[in-house]
Amino acid sequence: MPKVAVIDNAIDPDVYRPVRHWSRWLTGDWASFEARNGRLPSLDDGFSHILLTGSEASILERPPWAEAEVALVREALSRGLRILGSCYGHQLLALAIGGPRYVRRCGEPEIGWLPIRVLGNDPLLGPARTAHAFTLHFDEVVDPGGLLTVLAGTPVCPIHAFRYGAEPVWGVQSHPEIDPDDGRELLEAEFARGYAGGSLIERALGSEPRDDGLVRSVVAAFLQA
Repeated sequence: MPKVAVIDNAIDPDVYRPVRHWSRWLTGDWASFEARNGRLPSLDDGFSHILLTGSEASILERPPWAEAEVALVREALSRGLRILGSCYGHQLLALAIGGPRYVRRCGEPEIGWLPIRVLGNDPLLGPARTAHAFTLHFDEVVDPGGLLTVLAGTPVCPIHAFRYGAEPVWGVQSHPEIDPDDGRELLEAEFARGYAGGSLIERALGSEPRDDGLVRSVVAAFLQA
């Protein structure tokens, strides 16, 4: 059975609760660690899988706890652990793999339930198609060194998902774990608190949510032994 370390990158747990979202889909033995409080797993405790959650933080303005997390992810990569990063976690994973030039500010933020073009070249996202998932990001992953295999993209974010070579290491820019009800709750909380992207959040709240269930294939591929 897998033993999963969920690294919770949330800043304000009253607004964003990624462990609640992901725990619905996890099976077997797992434990969560609040990175903002300096809690990270010990890789000597038998963890086979590392899940890096999203965050309200920017990957371009990293607090000290994020640098410690990057170092941990690099150690996990060297040990061959299975790793999945979502949104901020997707960006932090790319940073750990390739360095700062692998992340940048988005040309255009993506907020809401967006169509994502899945290339169908990896089990993580299933067959080639257009699939909708909840998305909320202001930064993005780029690949100037050709280290990443692109698995999905949108017109404004070409690397919406990647795999690191043939390793069991993946990043997804979207939040496949967040269903429409939780997505609305998160957007409403961020809008009420005056978070960045207010007009885009308001527009997303006025749209019809659509979730095509990418989380199922994402979790199935990640949790393999």
